[in-house]
Amino acid sequence: MKIAVLDAYTVNPGDLSWQPLQDIGELTIYPRTTPDVVVERCKDIDAVLTNKVVFDKHILNQLPKLKYIGVLATGYNVVDIDTASQQGITVTNIPAYSTASVAQMVWAHILNITNQVAHYAEENRHSRWTKCPDFCYYDYTHIELAGKNIGIVGLGNTGKAVARIALAFGMNVLAYTSKQTLPTGITSVSLENLFKNSNIISLHCPLTTATHHLVDNTRIALMQTNAILINASRGPVVDDSAVAKALHEGKIAAYGADVLTVEPPQPSNPLLTAPNCYLTPHIAWATIEARTRLIQTAINNIRAFIEGRSVNKIN
Repeated sequence: MKIAVLDAYTVNPGDLSWQPLQDIGELTIYPRTTPDVVVERCKDIDAVLTNKVVFDKHILNQLPKLKYIGVLATGYNVVDIDTASQQGITVTNIPAYSTASVAQMVWAHILNITNQVAHYAEENRHSRWTKCPDFCYYDYTHIELAGKNIGIVGLGNTGKAVARIALAFGMNVLAYTSKQTLPTGITSVSLENLFKNSNIISLHCPLTTATHHLVDNTRIALMQTNAILINASRGPVVDDSAVAKALHEGKIAAYGADVLTVEPPQPSNPLLTAPNCYLTPHIAWATIEARTRLIQTAINNIRAFIEGRSVNKIN
């Protein structure tokens, strides 16, 4: 079997091994693949692993030999599932490999915003504390989480992990979810009530036509002016321009995000220069532990496919 990894670098920049995958078949690894060379690199390939390289109908129609697409992520919107199914191509994904890591990043953003750890560390590199006439100083209002309301949009694996941590902080957890039975301590509310009543809102919903720009000017208008918004789901769930405008106008207190609508962002993205906006470059998933699980699951998926078994199959 001929196997190609099309965008290997982000998953494995060199600190992990591809050897178990090499043991399965004839492996070609590409650190990156641009859209114009996808067909050329895949035309004689049986199985391909992709993270962000797109396989739309136009691409798939040019790959009659392709039998397997392993998406190196939980989300699989980079593949036209209907066309893949019509052509007999099996598509798999990697579910829940980064749950703990993404939840950890969510709270890194929340704690940085509420306690301003990065700000004070940087200030003290420039002698701010050593020149202070008092034993301490603070130029931000610090926020205690206990007793505050956190609203979680989407209560899948990551949403539930974020909720468990919130409960440990003594917070009240509100959730907008289709689930009928909720874990103890979590209250189901409407989306409108969640936006109105939450001190912190954390987004954990998939990107669909229904959730595209779920956070727009209308929903921002429902939020408290001291509310914090966190996005560790998908960039287009949020209207970047609407959030940047809200930050400039003081309609919300802060925005912490690990994702943007276009990645990497254009220099003109208004969030890059918005006040109280804290961005990380889509790295919540990328702890070494999560990436190790991802690669091992990808190998297990393709082994199962070769053996005629169905593991983590999307279609």
